[in-house]
Amino acid sequence: MFSGSIPALVTPFRDGTFDEDAYRSLIDWQIAEGSSALVPCGTTGEAATQAFDEHFNVVRVCIEQAAGRVPVIAGCGSNDTRNAILNLQKAQELGATAGLLVPPYYNRPSQEGIYRHFEAIVGACDLPIVLYNVPSRTASDIAVSTMARLVKFPSIVGIKDATGDLARVVEQRAACGEDFCQISGNDDLALAFNAMGGVGCISVTANAAPRLCGEFQAAWAAGDVAKARSLHDRLYPLHKAMFADASPGPVKYALSKVRPGFPGELRLPMTWPSEDAQAAVDSALSHAGLL
Repeated sequence: MFSGSIPALVTPFRDGTFDEDAYRSLIDWQIAEGSSALVPCGTTGEAATQAFDEHFNVVRVCIEQAAGRVPVIAGCGSNDTRNAILNLQKAQELGATAGLLVPPYYNRPSQEGIYRHFEAIVGACDLPIVLYNVPSRTASDIAVSTMARLVKFPSIVGIKDATGDLARVVEQRAACGEDFCQISGNDDLALAFNAMGGVGCISVTANAAPRLCGEFQAAWAAGDVAKARSLHDRLYPLHKAMFADASPGPVKYALSKVRPGFPGELRLPMTWPSEDAQAAVDSALSHAGLL
């Protein structure tokens, strides 16, 4: 259902509030540069700092500006099942193509609790769901056996896998079927993830390098392994530099370099990247030919 290079969009802030004009411009640039879908209000979009109304104003603007040119996968996760349902329903009301949902974080539910969380969500809203498995942030891992139970629900169509465990791509394909859409959540593993059966990446790096990330995914899809590997090597230092300090600090810094005037403001508790991290980003942008 989804494939290619899909940026997990940053949310631009100026003087503490959402900068709608900057966001609309970013969306147009992303689409023109070859991004195949957009994810507003994910982790990189600082969704954790946004109240419901602001969160879904950002989602609304993204859907409105994309105007059907590419799919929009709205961040909808919550550790409260009732709120996750409200989030998904609001995304559907606004016209999102799908919702991106993590398993409940902080609560640390059992696998049965994770299953029942999603069972309740799909029972209340039929908008397609892309699961987002990122145990390093949520302290909850959606086990392959649980995923195999969840795919019986037609609205659960795929996964953003940020476990870092490449073997799971094979295990999930065996458990969930060939039609289950597997998208990498780790830019640095995107080449290997595709080789194991993935079809794209929900990317941090693509915020600042959308054309290169799009060309990389297109090369792989076309079977041009040598070109894909070359582009991956060109992007690899930037993939690493995106996490040289707490994300999304480095990617907002990178955007301020490749799109002068783009607001780099972050909301506490996120902070501007250190000088060492900025130097790593600068070096990586140069390596990629973006400076």
